[in-house]
Amino acid sequence: METIAPLWLWIVFVVFVIAALFVDFVVLKKQGAHEVTIKEAVNWSLVWVGLSFVFNALFWWAVKDSTGSTAVANEKSLEFLTGYLIEKSLAVDNIFVFLLIFTYFAVPSAFQKRVLMIGIIGAIFLRSIMILLGGWLLSEFHWILYLFGAFLILTGVKMWWAAGKEESLEDNPALRLLRKVLPVSQHYDGEKFWTVENGRKIATPLLMVICLVGLTDVIFAVDSIPAIFAITKDPFIVLTSNVFAILGLRAMFFLLQAAASRFHLLNYGLAVILVFIGSKMMLIDVFKIPVSVSLGVVLGILAITMVWSSKTAPNT
Repeated sequence: METIAPLWLWIVFVVFVIAALFVDFVVLKKQGAHEVTIKEAVNWSLVWVGLSFVFNALFWWAVKDSTGSTAVANEKSLEFLTGYLIEKSLAVDNIFVFLLIFTYFAVPSAFQKRVLMIGIIGAIFLRSIMILLGGWLLSEFHWILYLFGAFLILTGVKMWWAAGKEESLEDNPALRLLRKVLPVSQHYDGEKFWTVENGRKIATPLLMVICLVGLTDVIFAVDSIPAIFAITKDPFIVLTSNVFAILGLRAMFFLLQAAASRFHLLNYGLAVILVFIGSKMMLIDVFKIPVSVSLGVVLGILAITMVWSSKTAPNT
């Protein structure tokens, strides 16, 4: 797997992620269990987006320094930005499912932050493995790109078909499986994952929620990771754009939680984006769509869908 990023930038990235998670955990522990306010969610969202742009600027400088080409640096930083935006937009659908899970299990607002934090750590670990494996497969078997493309188109069509329909967890196979494997208490026991009832140690609903959030993220990663590989095959760009988008997932969740009704049509836009990216992968050997065009299309679709959602939002 070839990458344009120098070794020192890989080290900087790993150190940054570890430091970011450590700081987030320290802040989380000091704050204790509490309901996240809109102001807090906005501030953290701005922090994560700002750090992503700072890293992209550092990446641009590193590529320019190692290649001596401003054009190459511009192209690679644009690939990072496009991958980051795609992952951010697809994470919206992921968040709506998280909302469904939290509502179904009546997770207290004060506990949701911890669940998301643990989910983010699991997502970074699992996605890193999937990205490195996907990069190796693409370098060895080019034809897998066509399978990824076809899968994204199929997923986009399925998402469009399901958009607007009321979702339910009752028939969710993952939930049924977990209930068979784990005896679960009917009540929460603070932020504990295990409790004791009638002398027997059993799981709390919070552990069930953690498991479902993790399974949900893996399922969505199967969509989002191939979508970024359509933009670039550089594993460093795919991994960093993905991870930076995930780091801001918790703050974005609390923002969208307060404005979910205003984005009720966003799934249609995400479906179109998936079909576009899938088609781009299928046609990659016929003609290559410039990254700037891909970025423009994604931004345009998101803008149109959000405006459309705002104009047709219920109770407005």
